[in-house]
Amino acid sequence: MRSYYRLQSKIYDATRWTFLFGRNRILKMLPFPDNAQIHILEIGCGTGYNLAQLAKIFPKASLTGMDVSGDMIKLAQKNTKAYADRVTLIEKPYMPDETAFTGKVDVILFSYSLTMINPQWQDLILKAKADLKPGGAIAVVDFHNSRFNWFKRHMGNNHVRMDSHLLPLLLSEFDSLVEEVKLAYGGVWEYVIYVGRKK
Repeated sequence: MRSYYRLQSKIYDATRWTFLFGRNRILKMLPFPDNAQIHILEIGCGTGYNLAQLAKIFPKASLTGMDVSGDMIKLAQKNTKAYADRVTLIEKPYMPDETAFTGKVDVILFSYSLTMINPQWQDLILKAKADLKPGGAIAVVDFHNSRFNWFKRHMGNNHVRMDSHLLPLLLSEFDSLVEEVKLAYGGVWEYVIYVGRKK
């Protein structure tokens, strides 16, 4: 994954807007007021795009971004420089045995990261639940499925799993606030937007 994003980091923000639908929308769906003093953790923070937007939406929030790619973290440092006093960036994977965040986080965001984390995606959803405070929220926007096998194969070649696998676990582990499956490019694929509170 690190080697994959060494190249992708150079073109990520310039190209990903064409198919990472719902990213901006989910940031406005988090169930906290704008002035909340909350801690937001993003897993797979990439170039820091979401963190910069969240810093604007929640001016009193502290934010942490984790990513396995050092190239992405370097870009995230640049893109969140204006909010450096509130943004912490960590170059490491989010691991089930990590204890630093247990019960300490108000929001955990997975934005187009879980479908690339295979086969550990289930463990990380459960880890996120453990890391959330009571009443904390998980927010997931990601690929969902496609009716075209050629597209699934193409995405698989780019490390993305697309078989509706995320939503059932999210529904079983959290109290749902937002649950949407949307079509992209006239139905070539579907993406999911999910926000849920810790039970």
